[in-house]
Amino acid sequence: MSAQPSDRPKRRVRRRVLPGFGLSIGITVAYCALIILLPLAALAWKAASLGPVDFAAVAFSRRALAAYRVTIGSAFVATAFNAAFGLLLAWVLVRYRFPGRRLIDALVDVPFALPTSVAGIALTALFVKNGWFGGPLDALGIKVAFTPLGIMVAMAFTSLPFVVRTVQPVIEELDREIEDAAESLGAGGGVIFRRVILPVIAPAFLAGMSLAFARCLGEFGAIIFIAGNQPMHTEIAALLAFIRLEEYDYQGAAAVAAVMLGMAFAILALTNALQSWQLRYTSRT
Repeated sequence: MSAQPSDRPKRRVRRRVLPGFGLSIGITVAYCALIILLPLAALAWKAASLGPVDFAAVAFSRRALAAYRVTIGSAFVATAFNAAFGLLLAWVLVRYRFPGRRLIDALVDVPFALPTSVAGIALTALFVKNGWFGGPLDALGIKVAFTPLGIMVAMAFTSLPFVVRTVQPVIEELDREIEDAAESLGAGGGVIFRRVILPVIAPAFLAGMSLAFARCLGEFGAIIFIAGNQPMHTEIAALLAFIRLEEYDYQGAAAVAAVMLGMAFAILALTNALQSWQLRYTSRT
């Protein structure tokens, strides 16, 4: 008696790279809890132990407010510079071929690999009055080292790769035929960039700027050498928290750090909201 072929459809077995969803998500959640959530929870708990009145007195004292103003103002200027220069650099690296291109592309990642304290020492040596850049600038009446401008330079140096490396892959994926079609219809370079290119790269561009701004807020090593660290003038919030730690004022350090952490989260949340809106607007149009 011959065997009859089964009429039941064969189930397709999905092959997964990871061993299973339960194990994968468990490892991910455990890692995030231990490495990210636990330190942040400890910081929030330490800051909350002050109480509302004492927390406000410490976190929003005159010196702390000055440190926030210096940090946030310098971060905005550095991020604005990196937004323009980083976009231009990413565009040149993708769209043009020239001698030394690979070297420049590799140099973009130097702030990632270089210890921030080494970067701060190098920038200070370059921009002091007798430095290679500081001497000519001082002759023009521009002082960089030990001024707020030095803080901006250090922030821009350490955060530039975030903008370049976030925008660069998106520019590489742009379809040049769309740009050629727009040009054949009479659109100029500015119109093509505003109507064709910018809507595509906008989500990645916003992400890069938000990451750069968050890095500027938390930068420490590259700044303390070139800033001068004068209270009320060139003292950043991270340095103020470090000074509180050296004074064994752990609650005061946690309060300052909690304010900066809240600002960083607010910037990232706003950027994510803008990215979502941009994606919905692009899909509708």
